[in-house]
Formats: sequence, C-alpha cells, structure tokens
Amino acid sequence: MVTKKVHLSGSDEALRLFGQHDQNLRALEQEFGVQIFGRGEVLSIRGAPGKVEKALIALDEMRDTLISGSDPTAQHSRDSGQTPIQETVQATYTNALGKSVRPRTPNQKAYVSAIGSHDLVVGIGPAGTGKTYLAVACALAALKEDKVSKIVLTRPVVEAGEKLGFLPGDFYEKVNPYLRPLYDAFYAMLGPDRFRLYRDEETIEIAPLAYMRGRTLENAFIILDEGQNATPEQTKMLLTRMGQGSRLVVNGDITQIDLASKKMSGLIQLPMILKGIPGIQVIHFTQEDVVRHPLVKEILRAYDDWEKQGESR
Repeated sequence: MVTKKVHLSGSDEALRLFGQHDQNLRALEQEFGVQIFGRGEVLSIRGAPGKVEKALIALDEMRDTLISGSDPTAQHSRDSGQTPIQETVQATYTNALGKSVRPRTPNQKAYVSAIGSHDLVVGIGPAGTGKTYLAVACALAALKEDKVSKIVLTRPVVEAGEKLGFLPGDFYEKVNPYLRPLYDAFYAMLGPDRFRLYRDEETIEIAPLAYMRGRTLENAFIILDEGQNATPEQTKMLLTRMGQGSRLVVNGDITQIDLASKKMSGLIQLPMILKGIPGIQVIHFTQEDVVRHPLVKEILRAYDDWEKQGESR
C-alpha cells in the first residue's frame, strides 16, 4: 500500500473537483479501488501502487477539464467501452512525488502522441520545451506496460567551451557531467533509490553515444539527447542500432550546436533524409512550448532578435 498526495491550486479548484458531497472523489474510489481523503487543498490517495497511479492520472484528467470549464466527470463516461486511462496511459507517467507528467502545449501533445504511434520520432526545438522530460515519461510508461524491456539514454560527449582533458578524474568521471541532465530526469520521475535499482539491473542504461557503436538494441526505448551535437555519421550509426520491438526518439536544438561547424550536425539533415518514410514523424517545437521559468521565453526571444539584427548589420 502507498499514499500519494496531490496539492490543488486553491479552495475553488478543490470545491469544483470534489463535487457535491465529494461525489467525484467517491466515483474515483469505486472505479480504481483506492481510498481518497480531501483535507483543505490537499488530496491523499491510498491503495495498491498501480491503482494509485491510475487514479492520479484520472484525477489529472479531471483537473484539465476544469480548466476548460467542462464537467470534470464527463471524460470518464464508460459508454464507449474505452476509458481515458486506456487512451492516455502511454502519454503520461506519475512521478515519485505523485504528480502526473502530461504534455502542456499542442506541440507537446503532438510529440507524445507521435511517440505512442511511431517507432522513430524526432523532436527539434529550443531548450526548456520538455523534449527529454516527456520522452523519459513515455519510456517509463512503456517499460511499466512491458512494451519494452529496457531504456537506453545516450548523448554525444561534446565540449561547450571546456575541454574534457582539463577535467579531473578518469574517463567515467570526465563524461559524467555531460550525462548528468539525463540522470536528473530519472531522479525526478523515479526517485534516486528506484532509479539506482533500475540502473544496477541495467533496465536503464545511460551512456555516451560512442558506446552505441556495434550494438543491436532489441525491445528497447532509445532516447538520443542533444542530437544537434551528433555528426551525420553518428546519427546514422544510432538509427541503425534499432532492433526488433525498439523505439527511438531523437531530440535536439539546432540553435545550440557545439560542433566545430554547424554543417557537421546530423540533426539538421535528418528531417530531409528521412522525409516520406512511414513510421517516422518529426515534431518542431517553438518558444511557445517552453515550460521552464517564464523568463526563459523572453531570453530566447531576445537572443533571436539580437541574431537577426546581427545578420542585417
């Protein structure tokens, strides 16, 4: 048995979400076999881990409908024979803090949908648009449903102004800072203890891109992060590592290429090379998809304006 807590935005949301005489909460209890306690603006959901996670996803769906002004129970009608949980389970994941990870923008929704329906997805866009975070959530959902047997996250080890040789330690200590953002995503989703368990069992593997050469990855969910720093040869090498039952997500930001020449980036060429091949989809993110601090959008706009002014100088 586990207990997860959900913090609501205020008393108004709590009143509308609970329903008259808490009828909405009682309906969730009956549907998922859990116990739900509401106290002020905090909900506690108690039950078997799998049932609690499904209840959390359903609760998040209800909160989304509240924002749009709809009836929060409308999406949970069973007339169609297919529940919203079945429709969205691949697109969401409940993290270690009990919070459902869901796409927030139309492009993010298209990205998550593409990952669920295509074996190869390319996500191109600015930093902070949730490309890696959502891909990790989809990977963990696929792992949980036994659709894949392992998750492989990889990224090129390319210096951004500093040289590896000047960093202390052996090779593994040198590359660890470059892989750290991938660890952070898993820490947020799983918690450190569960992540270490998966890593020790090699259910989750995080490694430099060079380590993928010569391998065939079967029944794996593969994510290439910082794909703009992979050369065309490296990109081709990774794409051809896919074995039976595998999926691959390639992410990157073509405005942040750290290679000696931007022409060396395989990510720039990739959409053109793969154009028209069934089973592949490319999603382009924009500044409007940035979900970090609100200032990040303004910073990106400022840099874009500055670069445009430089071109006209």
